[in-house]
Amino acid sequence: MRIRFGCEMGYDFPQPTPVIARLNSYPSNGLAAVPPDVLTLDPPLPLRTFRDVFGNRTVRFVAPGGALTLSVHAETEDDGTLDPVVPEAEEHAVEDLPEEALPFLVASRYCESDLLSNEAWGLFGDLDPGWSRVQAICDFVHDHITFGYGYAHVDRTAADAFASRRGVCRDYAHLFVAFCRALNIPTRYCTGYLSFIGEPEPHAPGDFAAWTEVYLGGGWHVFDPRNNAPRRGRILVARGRDAADVPLTHTFGSNRLTKFRVWAEDAALSAAD
Repeated sequence: MRIRFGCEMGYDFPQPTPVIARLNSYPSNGLAAVPPDVLTLDPPLPLRTFRDVFGNRTVRFVAPGGALTLSVHAETEDDGTLDPVVPEAEEHAVEDLPEEALPFLVASRYCESDLLSNEAWGLFGDLDPGWSRVQAICDFVHDHITFGYGYAHVDRTAADAFASRRGVCRDYAHLFVAFCRALNIPTRYCTGYLSFIGEPEPHAPGDFAAWTEVYLGGGWHVFDPRNNAPRRGRILVARGRDAADVPLTHTFGSNRLTKFRVWAEDAALSAAD
């Protein structure tokens, strides 16, 4: 299938302001988006694209004072399958891990695995290592936190989410990441477009989603503690240690968000509409 995805984000800047944006898909599957998956600015501005330290496609520019719209309109091929489930995937001893996994073992800004170590080992330390233990962590986080858009808070950490038992998808992801890292399981934070393809109605308004990738059995595997079920049409935008590494937009000055629209849908069905 083809998935049509993108976003429109409008801002009003009181003065010229530097901006860094990560809104394009991560170049991980070798499939080019058609039309090209590029960030468009209205009004047009000079910009520079580069890869950050985690390989994420990143754009930087200086927004002039006034109104500015950032948009992405693209389509990509997808095989239509659900996130893979690999129950035989095993955990690795730390000394056997590849170097690329090591940064995702330690505490970070929003994932205080050191502070949550006792809780993690008390809750999950006696479980058999491997996929089943990671799934048990995912089940716990999914059930422990109550979701609500009104619970969003930019400063909430994994420890805060564990204590308050409420949050949005990034809080689910942060708590799951912190628990896994406390058990010496490399886990990274992901953000991107998540479709409702194959999901029952009614669908929530389009939004960016946060999920995770865990290193098991020699590879990285998706776990989504917010939804806690395999999904179709997951389009990765960026990955890092936590949300501090991969803000969708980072504005170095005051601004007002005036527009926010996100979509990821079956291109054939949307064309028929």
